[in-house]
Amino acid sequence: MSDTPSYSRLALDDRGVAWLTLERPDVHNAFDDHLIAELNDHLRRVGELAHRGEVRLLVLGSEGKSFSAGADLNWMKRMVDYDFEDNLADSRELSALMHGLDTLPCPTVCRVQGATFGGAVGLAACCDVVIASEKAKFCLSEVRIGLSPAVISPYVQRAVGERQMRRYALTAEVMDAATAEALGLAHRVVAADDLDAAVAAMVDTLLGTSPQASRATKALLAEVAREPDSNTTRDHTCRVIAELRVSHEGQEGLASFFEKRRPAWAPDSPSNTERRS
Repeated sequence: MSDTPSYSRLALDDRGVAWLTLERPDVHNAFDDHLIAELNDHLRRVGELAHRGEVRLLVLGSEGKSFSAGADLNWMKRMVDYDFEDNLADSRELSALMHGLDTLPCPTVCRVQGATFGGAVGLAACCDVVIASEKAKFCLSEVRIGLSPAVISPYVQRAVGERQMRRYALTAEVMDAATAEALGLAHRVVAADDLDAAVAAMVDTLLGTSPQASRATKALLAEVAREPDSNTTRDHTCRVIAELRVSHEGQEGLASFFEKRRPAWAPDSPSNTERRS
């Protein structure tokens, strides 16, 4: 058994909600190669469970006052002695993390309570819904130390747009929560004391949707983003809705609507945020 401590925790509750939590509050949840590897392992597991319908959604969060300060200082010190191939391997692991989170089959919610710097901005941008505390701050800080937000740039630029990305990636200015919301990086900003309640409410909202339709819609939107208007895309959109209409969940959803009752997948009571490992 490894003596290396765990830097993160994955817990599943009985509703099919996966809670992935960064647990390095002493260093503001900064990530290094060890944490990145852990998160990649967790996301692979969640992806497998989501494909089987055992996980409905993922909530990404962290302990302490910061969401994540970005790269760990000790890791950065070690990087000084890395050659090109070492750095390339490290970057590919981070890229796998961003891609894995971005393409997770189920919906994802990011809980941001404080500072979100460097690569952590990429984690937020890869999630489907970002709920932030009014105390949250975001910063693409890489150019201050001679680096670039290269690996996370496709995801952050997609969230805020090319024009705003140019400004914030080149200036390394700190965005407050209101600015992040205005730019589209955060979807909702709430008072710090209301953050957990807002996340719980979003979890309830997502649990009220069809698991199959959620997975199909997330995959469909990724396809549409790649090629918005083509014969192939138009045909694909038609096939997706036709397949959903004749599916078991599609039939159940329509029946429950006309019968004015909850669909089979919807919870009967408010969310229970108790978590289990």
